[in-house]
Amino acid sequence: MNKEIRINARKERRAARVRAKVSGTTERPRLSVFRSNRNIFAQLVDDTKGITLASAHTAQIKVEGNKSDAALELGKEIAKRALDKGITKIVFDRGGNLYHGRVKAVADGARSGGLEF
Repeated sequence: MNKEIRINARKERRAARVRAKVSGTTERPRLSVFRSNRNIFAQLVDDTKGITLASAHTAQIKVEGNKSDAALELGKEIAKRALDKGITKIVFDRGGNLYHGRVKAVADGARSGGLEF
């Protein structure tokens, strides 16, 4: 097995472990974070109905600085969209990524935007 396959397999196992414990409801949706090489995507998901309530990504936000600065602004933007829909409490789904760097910046931005996890 090459290194890329092993890394992806580890990430899939972490994601499955997180999703086994975290589920979004109508009252407390799941903030799902996907991190690509260029952008970060965030969605508020109601798993009971299987719908996305709000979403945002860093390509929509024009930010000067590095990717972590963009991730922080993404967290604030998704918090603003959630508050517009009357959502104040969420559960955080890091999507198999380590809670570090850009993923942590999204969470910090969402908290500073007014969301409670």
